[in-house]
Amino acid sequence: MYNMYTQGKIQELTQKILDEKLIVIVRGMAEDEILPLAEALYAGGIRLIEVTFNLSDTGSYPATARAIQAISKRFGMDMPVGAGTVVLAEQVDMAYEAGAGFIISPNAASEVISRTKDRGLISMPGALTPGECQSAHMAGADFIKLFPAGEMGAGYLKAVAAPLSHLRFLAVGGINEKNIPAFIKAGASGFGVGGNLVNREWIKASEFNKITALARDYVDAVREGVRSDAP
Repeated sequence: MYNMYTQGKIQELTQKILDEKLIVIVRGMAEDEILPLAEALYAGGIRLIEVTFNLSDTGSYPATARAIQAISKRFGMDMPVGAGTVVLAEQVDMAYEAGAGFIISPNAASEVISRTKDRGLISMPGALTPGECQSAHMAGADFIKLFPAGEMGAGYLKAVAAPLSHLRFLAVGGINEKNIPAFIKAGASGFGVGGNLVNREWIKASEFNKITALARDYVDAVREGVRSDAP
């Protein structure tokens, strides 16, 4: 079993998420592409990465676990890795054994949240309505993945976060370097982003310099948002 996360490390990871704010979502990458992509993102200032499970292909789960393990062993706490699209407790176990530090889901299944906390990992379930968000929090979630945030807009997050100010929200879905500052002002603690940051054409052509450059734009957008939100 491979996992570096003790309670102290989890506290360190929680603070890293709050500080760095950007989690890059990696979906459907070949195993030999994972580390070059991670290196390019890291060079651009990205410090958190999520590798997703493919629910339509359960046979790919071991490859996903191997990708998580490769990133975890290569970067450690320099760029912690989590597992995404986790809907089963068994996936939590696979991710934990591969070295994941956080678990992200499209929904808020209590058994997944419970297993995540039992494993000592950070729980980030998906929710949209105020009731779903609070229920996920009561079940033990550390962050709430507000999804699809981009479709709803920053105003929706602001409205939800006002009465639920005790929750930490991650805005996911339709997030880009242009709307990040608005979501920070609305109360987002962090973001899940993908899109061009994992541009398949660039990856196939080994144009990782383009990924690095775009990653810098996202990092700059976060810094701009934090500055503009400062009192």
